[in-house]
Amino acid sequence: MKIRLPKEIGRVAAVAAVMGMAASTMAIAADEGSIARGGRLYDKWYKEIDDKAPGESHKLYPTDATYAEKPGSNWRCKECHGWDGMGADGAYSSGKHFTGIKGINGMKGADPAAVVAILTDDAHGYGDYLYDEELQDLANFVVEGQSNYADYIEDGKIIGDAARGGQVYRTVCTNCHGADGKLPKDMPMLGSLTGNPWEVMHKVLNGQPKEVMPALRALDHQIAADVVAYIDAELPAE
Repeated sequence: MKIRLPKEIGRVAAVAAVMGMAASTMAIAADEGSIARGGRLYDKWYKEIDDKAPGESHKLYPTDATYAEKPGSNWRCKECHGWDGMGADGAYSSGKHFTGIKGINGMKGADPAAVVAILTDDAHGYGDYLYDEELQDLANFVVEGQSNYADYIEDGKIIGDAARGGQVYRTVCTNCHGADGKLPKDMPMLGSLTGNPWEVMHKVLNGQPKEVMPALRALDHQIAADVVAYIDAELPAE
């Protein structure tokens, strides 16, 4: 069982980590495994680290937005910045997930230490919950892991080769999700999820938090798009 550092100690440790990272190996490209884990932390960090969501809403989440009273939602990075990382300028520019908060796309190629500094500042507050390695993984995702979704999604529709995606699905995905996409029983059918192709792509690339689902990030990202295209075209939605 993980033991979290007390709040103030955790903040000091996170700041120390930033200083250390800035002076060490930040020029080295991040490992794809670290980036994928960062993607899962971006999705639902408290599940990935086997913890509970904070009891109070995130202080940066707008009080008039849909999930203002639901910390389990508004502490998820994706809820403010979107699955596409574009925040108010992307898929979350309207609808129930709209917050008006900008995306993380402006941090592509930035220094990961700068991202850690933002994550651990008083406003974001993640230094109170995440270990140094977890902060680093999340920063690596922000800096190096954002996919150019415009290459794979057009007008909310996935662009991919469903036949080729079927070959991948039937060899990589079917053991857990079933040939018809109806497994596991405690999740929606895969065919019903492709209305949000950004989310499905994110999970195919990075995996599902705290699950055995493989991450395909180290492969050509078109492969992930092809898998989503197959799910959309061939698997039942109900």
